Amino acid sequence: MAGQLAIVTGASTGIGFELARLCAREGYDLLIAADEPEIHDAAQKLRNEKDAGAIEALHVDLATTEGVDQLYAAAKGRPVNVLMANAGRGLGHAFLDQEWPRAREVIDTNVTGTTYLIHKVGRDMRQANQGRILITGSIAGFTPGSFQAVYNATKSYLNSFSFALREELRDTKVSVTCLMPGATETEFFARADMLDTKVGSEAKDDAAMVAKTGFDAMMKGEGDVVSGLKNKIQSAVANVTPAERLAKQHRQMAEPGTAKS
Repeated sequence: MAGQLAIVTGASTGIGFELARLCAREGYDLLIAADEPEIHDAAQKLRNEKDAGAIEALHVDLATTEGVDQLYAAAKGRPVNVLMANAGRGLGHAFLDQEWPRAREVIDTNVTGTTYLIHKVGRDMRQANQGRILITGSIAGFTPGSFQAVYNATKSYLNSFSFALREELRDTKVSVTCLMPGATETEFFARADMLDTKVGSEAKDDAAMVAKTGFDAMMKGEGDVVSGLKNKIQSAVANVTPAERLAKQHRQMAEPGTAKS
């Protein structure tokens, strides 16, 4: 993949960093972005990969139109061969107890910024009739997220959006893949203030494994992939379970004070 360009958002840690690492190992030039300065540390680590191409890091707020425009401009007009729209935020606790600026940031990052970036890069891919898009959705999108209401709703949006966009691009050589992980060992739960919950305190999937599952599915042109057998079962059950029951079950996982002792 030498000479090809991949953009990975939310790449400072976790699944995003592991996705970027896989691209580096395949020889892609990389443009990685996150809303925290650690993105520059991530870039340095990626430069140490044996077959890594040129790597540029951008510390930018992808919840804003200006931030997305800045990232798009940083590609300097180069064709984007791979776009991994992974940037995302979570937020625990009851919706009415959350501060509105934090709840809006989840929506602006997960939905508005992600959709805008895909709109800009996706148009270029369609014009060139080539490209791969990987969207990090979640199995959370199948469940009404009591005590994670906004986050789960944004992931439901992304899951749906990815399938719709894929169908619209069916007659082109642009593929759209949705990666749907479950709870993964990243900084997500600490940042979402959910360490005192059952889901925040129990064992989680390995970020590198999740990223490899998504990367491989993208390279094969698959429409979606749920990482891990447990998550596959959980998502299948969610499709046939009444929403009210799912919301009650989610409360048991995400309500503050349910952490394992």
